[in-house]
This record gives sequence, C-alpha cells and structure tokens, in this order.
Amino acid sequence: MNQYSKRREALLYHAKPHPGKIQVVPTKAYATQRDLSLAYSPGVAEPCLEIAKDINNVYKYTAKGNLVAVISNGTAVLGLGDIGPEASKPVMEGKGLLFKIFADIDVFDIEVDTKDIDKFVETVKNIAPTFGGINLEDIKAPESFEIERRLVEELNIPVMHDDQHGTAIISSAALLNAVELAGKKVEDIKIVVSGAGSAALACANLYVLLGVKTENITMFDVNGMLVQSRTDLLGFQMKYAQPGEAKTLAEAVAGADMFLGLSVGNVLSPEMLLSMANDPIVFAMANPVPEIDYHTAVNTRQDVIMATGRSDNPNQVNNVLGFPYIFRGALDVRATKINEAMKMAAVHALAELAKASVPEQVNIAYGETKLIFGRDYIIPKPFDPRLIAVVAPAVARAAMESGVAQKPIADWDKYNEELLERLGNDNKMARLLTNRAKSEPKKVVFAEADQLDVLKAAQIVMEEGIAEPILLGNRETIEELKHEIGFDNDVLIVDPRSQAEDERLNRYAHAFWKARRRRGISELDAQKMMTQRNYFAAMMVTQGDADGMITGYSRNYPVTVKPILQVINRTNGVSRIATTNLMLTKRGPLFLSDTAINPDPTAEDLAKIALLTARTARMFGVEPVIAMVSYSNFGSSQEPSALKVREAVAILHKNNPELIVDGEVQADFALNQEMHQDKFPFSKLAGKKVNVMIFPNLEASNITYKLLKELNKTVSIGPIIMGLEKPVHIVQFGASVAEMVNMAAVTVVDAQEKEKRLKMVQK
Repeated sequence: MNQYSKRREALLYHAKPHPGKIQVVPTKAYATQRDLSLAYSPGVAEPCLEIAKDINNVYKYTAKGNLVAVISNGTAVLGLGDIGPEASKPVMEGKGLLFKIFADIDVFDIEVDTKDIDKFVETVKNIAPTFGGINLEDIKAPESFEIERRLVEELNIPVMHDDQHGTAIISSAALLNAVELAGKKVEDIKIVVSGAGSAALACANLYVLLGVKTENITMFDVNGMLVQSRTDLLGFQMKYAQPGEAKTLAEAVAGADMFLGLSVGNVLSPEMLLSMANDPIVFAMANPVPEIDYHTAVNTRQDVIMATGRSDNPNQVNNVLGFPYIFRGALDVRATKINEAMKMAAVHALAELAKASVPEQVNIAYGETKLIFGRDYIIPKPFDPRLIAVVAPAVARAAMESGVAQKPIADWDKYNEELLERLGNDNKMARLLTNRAKSEPKKVVFAEADQLDVLKAAQIVMEEGIAEPILLGNRETIEELKHEIGFDNDVLIVDPRSQAEDERLNRYAHAFWKARRRRGISELDAQKMMTQRNYFAAMMVTQGDADGMITGYSRNYPVTVKPILQVINRTNGVSRIATTNLMLTKRGPLFLSDTAINPDPTAEDLAKIALLTARTARMFGVEPVIAMVSYSNFGSSQEPSALKVREAVAILHKNNPELIVDGEVQADFALNQEMHQDKFPFSKLAGKKVNVMIFPNLEASNITYKLLKELNKTVSIGPIIMGLEKPVHIVQFGASVAEMVNMAAVTVVDAQEKEKRLKMVQK
C-alpha cells in the first residue's frame, strides 16, 4: 500500500461509519416510561440525596468508580510534537479504547486548551469529581513533571502520567528478569541511558528504587552526557548529572552492563555493543527505528539480552502491559493515589508472570511451541489473558498495604473471578487469531479476487502479514481494481481462463478426472469444471500450489460448497463434515454448530459435529464446554427432535466420557450458570461456562448466529468448515471485508494445525 492509500485508510477508519472510536452506552433499562422516570426525574433525586448525605455514595450510585479521564493539552503527541488539543483527540480516544478492551475501564477523553501549568492543574481539579482516576497523556516535559506532582498531591483519586511511568514499569520488570538471566545483581550493574526526557527519567527513578545506584547511571540528552558542570539541565535531570568530564556515548557504553534507549534510531553501533560487558542488556525502545536493530544486535553478540518497543521482535516493552491493569487495581480499591508501592507491585507482578508456565492459548496466539522464561521471553506478551488477574490484584493489594485504599478487598477469589469475567467484553480472540496467523503465514488463494471487497481483504491480509494471498480471477479486472485501491504490492495473479494457465488447467483436470472417473466424470467434464474458479482454486490447494482457500463472497453457499466437496477429501476418520461459527460475544467466545452444511442431522451426526467442534475450539486455545441445545430440558419433552439430541448426548457420554458435554438443554439454561446450577445440579455443565452450542438442525443454528450478528453486532468468524483434509473455507454470501480477513486468518491457522498433525503422524 502506498503512503496515500495508508493515509486514506487511516482517515476512513476514524471517520466511518461514525466519527471517532468510543461512545457512551446506557447500562440501565430505558424501554418504558417507568425506566425513564427512574433514570431521570423524579427517581434520580433519590441517589442525589444519598450522595449529598455521604459523598462516598457517589461510587455506589454513579459510574465514577469505573471512569477514567484521559487528559492532554496536545503539546507532545506521539512523534508529532505540539499539535494542539483538538489534534490530540484521536490519540486520547485510542487510549480510551485500550483502557476498555484490556481492563473494561470506561473513559472520557478531555483535551485542555492551555499550556499554562496553573490553568491546566486548575482545570483538572475542577472536573476531578466526575472521575475515579486521571491518566495524563502527551504533555511535554518539563511541564508534565510539575503537573503530575501537583495533581497527585492535591487530588484524592489516582493520577498517573503514563508516558513516564508506563514505560518505566514495564522496562523495570524486564530489567529484573534480564539481570537474573545475566547472573548479575541490580545494585552492581552500570547503565547508560540515551535520552533524558520524561520517560527516561521515570525509568531511571524506578531503577533506583529497584536497587540500581544513582552513580552507576550515565545519562545522555541531545547535547551529550549529563554532567554537573552543564548549566542547561533541568532540576529533574541534575539527579543523574555525573561529576567530572563528559564522555562520548561510545566511551560510556564500554564495559557497561545495560544500555537503555529512549531517544532516536541507530545511535548504538555494533562496535559499541561489542564493547559492553558480558551478557549485555539492551533495551532499544525508540520506535519505529530502535537505537540498534534487533537482528543486528543478536547477530553481533549471542549473549545479548534484548528488548525493543516493536511488536515484531521478542520482548516488546509495551505500555499496554501496565496502565490498564494499574488503573484497574487502583479503581477497584478506590485508591487515593498511585504511589511507588503500587508501581513496584506492578513491576514484580509482571516479572514473576514471565516466569510462570504460559497458557496454551498464549503459545497458540504467538505461534510458539512453548514460551519459556529466557532471553527471548523476559516480559509477558500483551495478549496474555492472565495479565488482568495478576497485575490488578498486585496493585490493589499494594494500595491496601500502603494505606491509600478506601475500599479494601476481602474476598480475593471472588475478585479474581470478577476480573476474568471482564475479559469477555472485547474481541481478544480475533486479535489472538490474527497474531497466530502472522507467526507462520501461508499461501491463501482468494477465488473471487476480481470482486472489490475480496481484493480489499486480500490487501489487508498481505499488508498485515497474515497470509500470502494468491489472487484468482480475470487479470485485467484485478489489475484495474488494484490500482483503484492502491494495492501496489507484488502479488501472484492467476487467471484460469488465460492461455498462460492452459498447461496447469489441463494438469488439474487430469488429476481431478483420475480421482472422480468412477463417479461419472469424464476428462472433458473435468476440463470444463477447471475453468470455474472454485474447482480451479480447490485444485490449487490439493496440488500444493496454495496452502488454503477462501471463497463464497459472490455466490450462495450450496453452489459454492459443491465443488469443494468434490475436490477436497474428508480428513481420515471423519465421516461427516460440518461448520461452526465463532461468535465473539460479550460473555466470551461461543462456537455455534452446525451453521451451514447439515439440514437435519441424526443423533449420530450430532455427536460427530460435537467432536469436530471440540477439536476446533481447542485449535483456538479454548477448552470446550458443550451444550447440546433443544427446546427441551433433560427429558421434559418426548418429541423426536428432543429425543434425537438426548440420544446424541448418550453417545458422547458413552464414547467420550472425558468431554464436558450435556443436554438436551434449553439455550437460556445453557448460558445462565446460576439457573443451570439451581435447576440441574446433576448436569456436567453445572457451574461451568458453556462455550460451544450444538443445535438440533441447520435452521436453528443458522438463524441464531445471524440474529446474534445483526441484533447485537457480535463479530462472527465463520462458517468454519470442519472435517476436510485441506484448509478450505467458505464465507457467507456478501461477507464484509473484516469477515473475510478473519476467515483468512482462520485458514492460515487451520493450515498450520493440519501441517502440525501431519508431521506428528509422519514421526
């Protein structure tokens, strides 16, 4: 994608379909006049009176306790500098989005039109009663230091400038583990810091609290080494000004144990790295170009312990590992501030989490066989679902122990459950899926690439590194559409009806005829079929010219699936294929089957569909808890459709006793744990959170997933075909670009899994 296209895409993302990235959503009923009379006048007077009696009741009757203000004056926005408060708003909204999806914290972004410290502080103090916490963002130094100091002192709610402390907390956790791996002691290491801004100073301050000696920190700004003889240093910087003559960066790093970069790219040369002590620790966090390239560093010294700010390298120092969970913990105990004890608790929690056994879901997401604590894994991954349940409680406990918590937590197990429940409120599964696909991209043929939306999806897939797309269709049309959308990347285009593909078409036709000649297919029939895109694309997969296939956008499902089933064999041991849709609901991922293939499955078929779906759920890192749903509850009806589901459950209980599956059960009892436990305590599902639902027929499942998608705007990934030998998937007719991108990621992950299983069989 060229620069113009990237710019256009970014602008469209923020402008359409609604401007901005966040909105206010009601949390109470509002359908009736009674509801409205409670929400506003006259009912609203009652909580007002209660708050007037006791100001702490504001946390009981309003959203204050889960509301954070992200506040900026736009004086230091990203790498853009002083661009003003209005221009900073997209960044502040983005920060709000991260708060919500990672920690379920609501945000109002506030852009303040002043550079005057007193006016800024006064403005924030005046609006502080609205909020449970204040996140300061993109305020230039040195003003940011004074603004934060005053607000922390003068307000009784948590205040943190994430630009400073977020980086400091994450890098401190990484430092603890890096020092341990290097076999050194924190109090003995010598550190060279390139950069002397707010983030660098905050890092140095936290490192000192960890035990690093101030005299062992040598700091550089744009004018050179910070020494006591300089007259241009700020008071905050003087703490790290060393006596004596200034050294060059090259002289300073010689023999140093650690290099911390928060400056500009390529300032640390390979020669400088070679001059450092044994097992050097290098945190090169300039972005997008680090102070030394990761690959250059590890090729220069095999003993280097390296971290960067980039997601495509190991050990990414990413602030999202910290600020959502720090505020989560602070809000949940109603802390009056975020103090050093709370920051240090976050540091130690993150450091310890990196040493713990990594859940398979995280290994799958990052395409790792097994993430193990070591030089390439010294801090947790941003999509690790354990973060909220590890960091937030550590921060909350530190707030209680340091005396700043106004609402202590008594039941930690219950609190932990509440935190994990919050994880169901976003689309982490889609991000995990995409991340896993990126770890080992495959060649995916888009069988309808001469359709504009399909081509847009292929472009995203290629630019995001999800897959290597192969564009199938009319070459001239594809080239025109590529030019129209700025798809400038070199990509393979295959036009089955062109003379250039005659040899391949004939080869495919002959192979297909050999496979189907005893099923009424002549070689001439096979040649005609190969001119049709879905036959040709499927043969590309079977013949090894592509790893997977996406189709279905421009044709209805029954027409599309026929050539797939004729070309692609079923997996060994599978007698019935089926489809599932992964619904990314507010309660978490939910697999619905069968949504596209089997109109009226038998009891035996339903049992097979359940097993296929269980395997697919595990492919996504989800341990299946399966409800076999019906209009009947455990024998309440003797009608054939209910009996069929009951029989399927009996088959599964007999043949697969280890599987958590039960029914027949109504959908509400399946999804409501309390109701299920109360009425059916004997069920295998009692006390369990159902994440797979097997429906008695195609009508029920197809209608259900489409209702969820349209009424609740639930993200749907599917239908995912289960039981085929090759990774071929069919999107719904008229699927959106986003849906096709998700299905491409599914296809890649499916290919990865099938390749893995094949290798295991071959061993």
